[in-house]
Amino acid sequence: MEALIPVINKLQDVFNTVGTDIIQLPQIAVVGTQSSGKSSVLESLVGRDLLPRGTGIVTRRPLILQLVHVDADDRRKTGDENDPNAWKNGRLYKGVDGEEWAKFLHTKNKIYTDFDEIRQEIENETERISGNNKGISDEPIHLKVFSPNVVNLTLVDLPGITKVPVGDQPKDIELLIRELILKYISNPNCIILAVTAANTDMATSEALKVAREVDPDGRRTLAVVTKLDLMDAGTDAMDVLMGRVIPVKLGLIGVVNRSQLDINNKKSVADSIRDEYAFLQKKYPSLANRNGTKYLARTLNRLLMHHIRDCLPELKTRINVLAAQYQSLLGSYGEPVDDKSATLLQLITKFATEYCNTIEGTAKYIETAELCGGARICYIFHETFGRTLESVDPLGGLTTIDVLTAIRNATGPRPALFVPEISFELLVKRQVKRLEEPSLRCVELVHEEMQRIIQHCSNYSTQELLRFPKLHDAIVEVVTSLLRKRLPVTNEMVHNLVAIELAYINTKHPDFADACGLMNNNIEEQRRNRMRDLPSAVPRDKTGGAPPGEQEGGTGTWRGMLKKGEDGQGDDRSKQQSSGSTQKGHAVNLLDVPVPVTRKLSAREQRDCEVIERLIKSYFLIVRKNIQDSVPKAVMHFLVNHVKDSLQSELVGQLYKSALLDDLLTESEDMAQRRNEAADMLKALQKASQVIAEIRETHLW
Repeated sequence: MEALIPVINKLQDVFNTVGTDIIQLPQIAVVGTQSSGKSSVLESLVGRDLLPRGTGIVTRRPLILQLVHVDADDRRKTGDENDPNAWKNGRLYKGVDGEEWAKFLHTKNKIYTDFDEIRQEIENETERISGNNKGISDEPIHLKVFSPNVVNLTLVDLPGITKVPVGDQPKDIELLIRELILKYISNPNCIILAVTAANTDMATSEALKVAREVDPDGRRTLAVVTKLDLMDAGTDAMDVLMGRVIPVKLGLIGVVNRSQLDINNKKSVADSIRDEYAFLQKKYPSLANRNGTKYLARTLNRLLMHHIRDCLPELKTRINVLAAQYQSLLGSYGEPVDDKSATLLQLITKFATEYCNTIEGTAKYIETAELCGGARICYIFHETFGRTLESVDPLGGLTTIDVLTAIRNATGPRPALFVPEISFELLVKRQVKRLEEPSLRCVELVHEEMQRIIQHCSNYSTQELLRFPKLHDAIVEVVTSLLRKRLPVTNEMVHNLVAIELAYINTKHPDFADACGLMNNNIEEQRRNRMRDLPSAVPRDKTGGAPPGEQEGGTGTWRGMLKKGEDGQGDDRSKQQSSGSTQKGHAVNLLDVPVPVTRKLSAREQRDCEVIERLIKSYFLIVRKNIQDSVPKAVMHFLVNHVKDSLQSELVGQLYKSALLDDLLTESEDMAQRRNEAADMLKALQKASQVIAEIRETHLW
């Protein structure tokens, strides 16, 4: 099982190169308040002074510390320290000119044997990213230490929890450090090493508080109590170390660190550990063998190994799933272009085919969220355009007075015996003209949809196009300009369709003739009914109209102009009402009396209006039916089918030119970058998969 920790180290190295925390690897994160002794605990685990020390905030970037145990009598080899073959019984067969050495990830293969130099490098690297005045950064430093005096461990030293900003720290420094710590410890595969000083109350421990937020049951929290030797006289940590104060599942271990004076006096870690042992024997004899740095190192090693063993199956699955995802992502980015000419022709043809297929409804990607392409054009023709035409009232905008005025204007100075045909023609043309606007709007809607299909094709069907933004823009430009060219032609045709209907009013149209015959029968029947209903006291040949001046406020200018003998019963009533004012009416200048907007119609007027309105309605419905049928056909022929048929040749003619090749097939910078990133990630995942696959089941127990 010892071989498990180097496996995780190797995985860490694999993913560090990709620069991402996409995989949550098992590790131990050290959490505590500022100056609670976190770095001292780490140093005592390493057994050497290698971390920057001092008061105030010293750790300002996460430090990922990988400890690798090596046998003291081996020489260094050129192989990889994480190579499973280099391991035997959990020991790494590697010697070095000097017992211990270290490597940083950012300095590649440079080997450090002087631990003061390592400390200096950590300080320099921290200042390079975080500045030199107390600022913090979440970018980790990776340090790997090889030594015969360490157990295999991977730890993350995090900046200490602080409350008040100092130096050039931002005002929200507490929040920033907290977020940084949570980023590491919220990884469910992370063991939390919560460091608390013994000379503070455990109940106020910030480290345990933060740990409890992400690990409420304490299943992955190990508490470390530092500074046991600095407790007030007369107090001891017995209750704390026995776990009576704050119970933690993984245990609670007390250690004694070197004081700042010891560090200044260059007291070695080995001496410090010896003194720590003596202190524990003297002060806590019953607990001495379950506390101290050595016990902490062994416990951490055991915990990490068991933890890795538990995490491995899930880790294996996650790596395989991600590898498959990145494989398909890389596939969608496409291969770098070799034969530009063939690629260009292929992309143009593919786009043209997809465009036509979207109109035909045979595209590979069927949209489920909304109608698009041919289906939407069909909807425009039969739902939008059809309903709009059906909602046009045949007599909309025509009042009875308009109809009467048209009849009068069409007869000129002579009184009319019959309704003049010209009035019907004038009025029906006026109504038919109203069909032109919805017809042109139909063309506009289809044009808009044809424009939308371009976007649809580039989004779903030809994803390769997104690799080449210039080609994409050029194709959009060509198709848009082709559509723009066809728009006036189609509009003119639709305009002509309405103009054709206006040019000749065909009253011999079979449908119209039928309607007229039916109407004449109805009118005749109504007339007979009206004659039958006339009062017998009034002789039919004596139903004369009133003198032209009657009802000044009502119908003075109309009455005398209409044919006498047709006014019927309503006139008798009005005659009786106005008999007193007939003489007065002769004094009125007829030209001065305005034509009234509303008035009671005579039976003759009523009948004439009815005839004209029915004829208009009948003829309008015939024309509307024609227009409803012919406009979609015209739009299909002049716009949709024409674009479909000429799209391929238009695209090839304008874009397939050797001069444009390089420019059109220039990849977007971020696409090339994304392809490289995806390729690197895929390589890392495949390598990680290989590393995990090398672990034999026997290693785990």
